[in-house]
Amino acid sequence: MTLRLLSIVPAIALALAATAANKAPDTAAPAHRLKPLEVLGIKQTPGGGIAAEAITRISGAQARRLGISAPKGISLVTPNFYMPDYGSRMTSSIYVRGLGARMDQPVVGLSVDNIPYLNKDNYDFDIADIESIEVLRGAQSVLNGRNTMGGQINIRTLSPMTTKGLRASVEYGSGNSANTNTAYYGKLSPTVGMSIAAQYRHTDGFFRNSYNGRRLDTENSGSARWKTAWRPSERLSLTNTATVSLNRQGGYPYASLQSGEIAYNDTCSYRRTSFADGLTVAWAGKRVVVTSVTSVQYLDDCMRLDQDFTTADYFTLTQARKEWSFTEDLFTRGSRGAYSWLGGVFAFYKNTDMDAPVTFKDTGIAELIEKHRNESNPTYPIRWHSRSFVLGSNFTMRSGGFALYHESAYALGRWRFEAGIRLDIEKNTLDYRSTADTGFDVMHLQPDGSETLFLHKPVDIDDRGSLDKTFVEVLPKVTVSYSWKPFTPYVTFSKGYKAGGFNTQMFSDVLQQRIMAEMGISQLYKLDEIVAYEPERSFNYEIGFHSRPIADVDLKIDAAAFYIDCRNQQMTVFPPGTVTGRLMTNAGRTRSIGAELSVAYRPTHDLSLNLAYGYTDATFRQYNDGKADYRGKHVPYAPANTLFGELTYRASPLQFLGVTPSVTATARCVGDIYWNEANTVKQPFYCLPGLSLSFAAEHWSLKLWGENLSGTHYDIFYFKSIGNEFVQRGLPRRFGATLRLRL
Repeated sequence: MTLRLLSIVPAIALALAATAANKAPDTAAPAHRLKPLEVLGIKQTPGGGIAAEAITRISGAQARRLGISAPKGISLVTPNFYMPDYGSRMTSSIYVRGLGARMDQPVVGLSVDNIPYLNKDNYDFDIADIESIEVLRGAQSVLNGRNTMGGQINIRTLSPMTTKGLRASVEYGSGNSANTNTAYYGKLSPTVGMSIAAQYRHTDGFFRNSYNGRRLDTENSGSARWKTAWRPSERLSLTNTATVSLNRQGGYPYASLQSGEIAYNDTCSYRRTSFADGLTVAWAGKRVVVTSVTSVQYLDDCMRLDQDFTTADYFTLTQARKEWSFTEDLFTRGSRGAYSWLGGVFAFYKNTDMDAPVTFKDTGIAELIEKHRNESNPTYPIRWHSRSFVLGSNFTMRSGGFALYHESAYALGRWRFEAGIRLDIEKNTLDYRSTADTGFDVMHLQPDGSETLFLHKPVDIDDRGSLDKTFVEVLPKVTVSYSWKPFTPYVTFSKGYKAGGFNTQMFSDVLQQRIMAEMGISQLYKLDEIVAYEPERSFNYEIGFHSRPIADVDLKIDAAAFYIDCRNQQMTVFPPGTVTGRLMTNAGRTRSIGAELSVAYRPTHDLSLNLAYGYTDATFRQYNDGKADYRGKHVPYAPANTLFGELTYRASPLQFLGVTPSVTATARCVGDIYWNEANTVKQPFYCLPGLSLSFAAEHWSLKLWGENLSGTHYDIFYFKSIGNEFVQRGLPRRFGATLRLRL
């Protein structure tokens, strides 16, 4: 409650100041004449107009037509944007234009109703009643800061100031999957609107563990959102959105690449409870708009993994985390003649407490410790005291940052010149404690094969320490565009930045190496070298255009070509040897070159076509991991091609009793995707066709749909663990029905 009050203080102060500034005689228009202040894209290019950057906009109607209810639904609909659905809702990896990472910092920012989400582990959640989505590609670092070097996603939900009444939907499909949404929108007065929305999802899943016959990817999740909008005057607007969500699921249906079978003996699961509250206050003067966005977020989650994903008792991981974060963004935008600007200050603070023990079991002790040690010294073999022990890891991670940013634009005839810069300062601190309480006996092998006790060796480790890193970045951007019918061409240069951090998952391996060193067979890791990783930076060059309507032809074409020079690209790898953790490392230098094309065409009122294609060639320019030189190899996990097509026909001539049928055909295609740095394993290009038949009336609609109608077999994830290769298969053919009501 204290944090919630603190988060509202700056916004209240701004609201009071704006009210005082607006204290002229009450000559404002009557309340019923007030127009809602726009809050989506509140950081759009100064002066408005057509954005000189690659951007995809998805309306609420299109989101409902395509079944988009979460950020992962945007994948492939946007050119060169890939967000695979694997693991659990914690795994929210995003790849854009060859940039991306499986863990830690994202390359794309996410905001919902202006609330910026700082942790990508909390990116995947259902959002009821989406009004619009915009996906900006290319570095958005000047206005949005850290971890937006690949782009920015802005999602807005329906406002109670413009929507009224009851809205509900229920969906049922394959895998005993059900999803329900209920929301009510209304006005308490002409200047105050309020809405309450609730959502629930259940699925039995599609993958089964052959070891015990149980379904793996079961899920029960729900959320509730309370949104309040207040317009005390024509110039002042306040909107507060509070959201709480719960998620309980299995997940992690990882199959052996060799056998194709999912079989492991320990439980895998993920649970999450999260809360987010954001207050947006905007005051509009004659030439200046002042905006404050204040948010507070809480995340409580726990992941449990059979980390070897086999039926043997190697080791398990539990990662339990509690995280608080706070953000404040205060900025102004305005114009005077041909000149316009946007600038402000941003600050954030995040505190994370994490407990991440790794439990070694019988096979893990025998194969990864005893066997390794005894092969090097068979005369004095060791025998562990117990067949299970815990490598304890506890962390407190604190990160805080401050930024100043500004972007100016000047129009000179048809030409438009834009320049921006951001100073971003961030400090990360890691307090750690690593513990192990176990032991082993050193035996002496006698000539007759018997063993006698040579040494009793207890292992009692309790390491504590603190690491910290400070990052300072200057992020420039320059854009030139030309307004020329029927196209608006542009050229852009920008610098992107992804913060560095600490490899918390490596502490179990650091501790394991400590234990191995006790037996004299291992070299200790240098802690600050193996745990810390450096920031990733990109230099982005883009040329493109947006089309304007030509006469009565409803045709819109957007195209872009880009070149990205990325330094110290962050890569997720497994360190050499039989280890339990993953390592984020910096891969030297990569480059991405590619192009994008989006076409929206409506030849008649009833027929529409949408097409989105992206091509990326992302390769290493410098990367040698000590075992091999990967220069010229493709960057793993980043797809070379994405293709989306949608054809919708609204059969108005067949309307009967106020019911209009329509049919939509879609195709989502992606590939090739290389799964490792050596490019020896890949997922070839594949397409997933979909089809839906809808019947729409004034107050209801019914949609019958099918996905992956071709029954295509494909993989969406690949990794290695203790020398074994695993993949996650994509979802099979699915059918369902969705009923929507609007009263």
